[in-house]
Amino acid sequence: MGTMPLYLVRVDHSASRQDNRMVQKRDLPALLTGVMATFAGIGVARFAYTPLLPALVQEQWFSASQAAYLGAANLLGYLIGALAGHPLTERYPRRAVIGASFAGIVLSFLLCAEPGSFAWFFIWRLVSGIAGGILMVVGPSLALSATTADRRTNVGALVFTGIGLGALLSASVVPVLLETSLMATWVTLGLLCLVAGMLCDRGVSHLASPPLPSSEGANGQGGHAGMVMAVVLVIGAYALDAVGFVPHTVFWVDYLTRENTLGHYAASLQWGIFGVGAVCGPLIAGAIARQVGWHHGLALAFLAKAAAVILPVLSLAFLSRSASSFMVGAMIPGIVALTSGRLAELVGPSEHKRLWGQATAAFAAAQAIAGYGMSWLYDLWGTYTPLFAIGGFMLAGGFALILLSHGVQMRQGNESAHPWRQ
Repeated sequence: MGTMPLYLVRVDHSASRQDNRMVQKRDLPALLTGVMATFAGIGVARFAYTPLLPALVQEQWFSASQAAYLGAANLLGYLIGALAGHPLTERYPRRAVIGASFAGIVLSFLLCAEPGSFAWFFIWRLVSGIAGGILMVVGPSLALSATTADRRTNVGALVFTGIGLGALLSASVVPVLLETSLMATWVTLGLLCLVAGMLCDRGVSHLASPPLPSSEGANGQGGHAGMVMAVVLVIGAYALDAVGFVPHTVFWVDYLTRENTLGHYAASLQWGIFGVGAVCGPLIAGAIARQVGWHHGLALAFLAKAAAVILPVLSLAFLSRSASSFMVGAMIPGIVALTSGRLAELVGPSEHKRLWGQATAAFAAAQAIAGYGMSWLYDLWGTYTPLFAIGGFMLAGGFALILLSHGVQMRQGNESAHPWRQ
């Protein structure tokens, strides 16, 4: 055969690039849906409260223990929302469920802009948690269900960058707003969530129809005892991750600001580093998953996060606390993305939404128990330090469960269970 004319090669390459751009353009509604849902549901509704906590105490709106319990109210609400997310979308239009959830988060900020009773703030922190839990279940699953199989690895990681974007935004915006007033801070965060809600609604309205279910779904293997046990172990590890999640996301800024007297500026800087890590986390997770697979990537993430959470117990030098902030920030959405991908690898995309809802509910339950338990322990001990040690040990336990899940899968001969890989 003769060589292909050069102009034909150029035409083929141009067509290939155009196809790639078309594929990525088709991803935009799914990314907008997932990113905005995680941005508001966790990144702002949850993480924006962390730098607010010491300000609420210093402005004498609440005592330190009351402010900690208000943080835990969001965790309790998250459990309720995680349990309700899947049933609500089976009964009501998904767009309406997402819209109502965004409305709840916006109101939770606007209606707390002035000093009020503990009960009033507790109710609205609870509402923000419920709405965040619903968005965390429905948003990513809706985005992935509208994404073709060959794009799910990338989209599945990127939808969780909203968590980091929210954390980074709260780290950069909240300290500046607090220089003005607490009222301005609450109102601005509410307006940011309103904008995010409008963007998410635009994404939902332009989502493509879900691809036809693949014949490689896990229906035939979903009942296999070994596969079921592997899934249970992964969900159990994810629940333990929720315990390690609490110290940095609820107490970290207050721990640095007041308990260690580092000052508001130093603590805000650490929260900013945390936010940068949270933005990078899903990107790191996606790269790791492509290199070593979902299982090994998840195991590495648990190990790294365990070390990072316990690090402040050993040293609070600038380098140590900065490494802890960045790595915990990165591994929070990183483990979320890797757990989601690992479950899809085990059961297939057709079963992913149901099991992801169960995993999120298990995470939320453990998180709520840990949030209230750690708030009680802080009230009892008067120090946050042991809470970081508890979180680190729980994450080490999660690492062990991840290793065990793979061993169970291998023993049952299921190591080739339907990967989500490009």
